Amino acid sequence: MNNKLKFTCPCHFGLESVLKFEITKIGGENITVRDGRVSFEGGFELAARANICLSTAERVLIELSEFRAETFEELFQGVKKIPLEDFIGIKDAFPVKGHSLNSELHSIPDCQSIIKKAAVERLKAKYHTGWFEETGPVHQLQFSILKNIVNIYLDTTGIGLHKRGYRRNSNAAPIKETLAAGIIDLARVRKDSTVCDPFCGSGTFLIESAIKALNIPPCINRKFAAEKWNCIPDEVWRSERQRAIAGVDKSAEFKALGFDIDEECVRLSVDNSAKAGVKSRIRIEQGDISDFKQTGGITVCNPPYGERMLEIREAEQLYKVMGEVLKPDRENPCYIISPHEEFEKFFGKKADKKRKLYNGMIKCNLYMYFK
Repeated sequence: MNNKLKFTCPCHFGLESVLKFEITKIGGENITVRDGRVSFEGGFELAARANICLSTAERVLIELSEFRAETFEELFQGVKKIPLEDFIGIKDAFPVKGHSLNSELHSIPDCQSIIKKAAVERLKAKYHTGWFEETGPVHQLQFSILKNIVNIYLDTTGIGLHKRGYRRNSNAAPIKETLAAGIIDLARVRKDSTVCDPFCGSGTFLIESAIKALNIPPCINRKFAAEKWNCIPDEVWRSERQRAIAGVDKSAEFKALGFDIDEECVRLSVDNSAKAGVKSRIRIEQGDISDFKQTGGITVCNPPYGERMLEIREAEQLYKVMGEVLKPDRENPCYIISPHEEFEKFFGKKADKKRKLYNGMIKCNLYMYFK
């Protein structure tokens, strides 16, 4: 097998440039950027490093093949050409999932069935067997069909990379860890920064800020699907974990302050920051936004936003209060994510810069105030 593999990392729309920079830092080669994903090349050690260290990637996929298919026969033959035996052992499980958009082959169950059949035929010929028990480690095959172009991937991650392991508990409307990490990067949080979140919820912004400032690998405390694969030596994962831990900067002067009106959210944030190993850097108190006092540093927040008319009116009133207590300038920049199209009107200040982001399926803007 060629030691150089092609990887693809999906990410939140709007964070492609942040992820590209992260991949450059960990040593990715021949990096290409498309909407919602960044591709690069490297060996198995880079697969491990990407899973452990990337903060804005959703998962790390090995790109096995790209080809055109308008018929099931073309799909079958395209998959059958892939050297799956380089990754999948005779006892390994290889389930199939994926999606199709604007393509002749639009039935997902049929595409799954054809891809599975082609994979079985390929592996039958290589292993000289007529039956696969699939009791071994999972090698999740993923397909994406867009305008009749088929991409076949192998997922090295398993559970999505936003599952860092520290947020076993969350409040009703948490922001995803990977999106929070991207916003923290855009807010230029550094090792000597002070970060404040007046609506800290389950503490995600504060924890992701501390992780970035101290250069803690975000997924150091969790396992990945590919750790069980026979094709990647255990030593690769061991050495990459050691390398990542060696880069942690305990001398960083970072500190963070969080507030929430809800006592339960305060408890959650404290609990989650302890699980993340950054509790000593974060102070969390119960407090209402109307009592908030800026004490210098970067404010990052995801203020509450309702779906019903009454809740939206309450949110708009909240934005007005925020505009009264937050006085963003060069020393006190503010980064606020909101789906409200007229946020600036209620906040009372036009943002210096706006970036379109998606929080799940909700289209939002990151309102950036830094002048």
